[in-house]
Amino acid sequence: MRILTYLASPLVAVMALAVFATSGHADDTDARRSITVSATGSVSAAPDVARIDSGVTAEAETARAALDKNSAAMKKIIAGLKEGGIDAKDIQTSSFRIEPRYTRAREGQASVIDGYRVINQVQVTVHDIDNLGEILDTLSTLGANQMSGLNFEVSTAETLLDEARKEAVANALRRAKLFADAAGAEVGEVLQISESAVGGGPRPMAMARTAMAESVPIERGTELLQANVTITWALK
Repeated sequence: MRILTYLASPLVAVMALAVFATSGHADDTDARRSITVSATGSVSAAPDVARIDSGVTAEAETARAALDKNSAAMKKIIAGLKEGGIDAKDIQTSSFRIEPRYTRAREGQASVIDGYRVINQVQVTVHDIDNLGEILDTLSTLGANQMSGLNFEVSTAETLLDEARKEAVANALRRAKLFADAAGAEVGEVLQISESAVGGGPRPMAMARTAMAESVPIERGTELLQANVTITWALK
């Protein structure tokens, strides 16, 4: 069940109460005054999608041997994930590389290649977060020895941000009226609206590059989605 909580943000920057001066011609008596206010709106939601970055690192004396060892382990992991209910479209290779392994050089001597390392990682998208701990257990059991990241996301973030945007506009208008009234003026028509970068992207959780303990405990928490707007009104 998704939980939505609307939060009034205290973060408001009143940018300026600007009065534009004009020349002394009679036609310029209608000079426009304006007020510009920035405000934030927020909405809180429980994440419903998780993305796991996991894989295998294998080493051997030759690149071929390291690749074969790695490939065998990755095939086992991918097959096990699919058998566990993960759709093929939710398993994507995110990183693959082969690199030499060096011996530590003695002073005054160059390092020598003594083997090769193959790293293959996949990103697994999990739509049922209630089973996330079991999936992490499965990855470890199947042989994954790389756990480089876990991100939580809200799949309906863009729709929820629309509510945060409405709240941001309402906050800006309320404060614009407050400042205009204090200055002996009234808020008129909107001259300009702009939106700065919004918050609420994937939230990362660091993962150790070691085997996972049984029954991995996972807490999804909540995501705070924010919209920031800057609006300029004419003053009457």
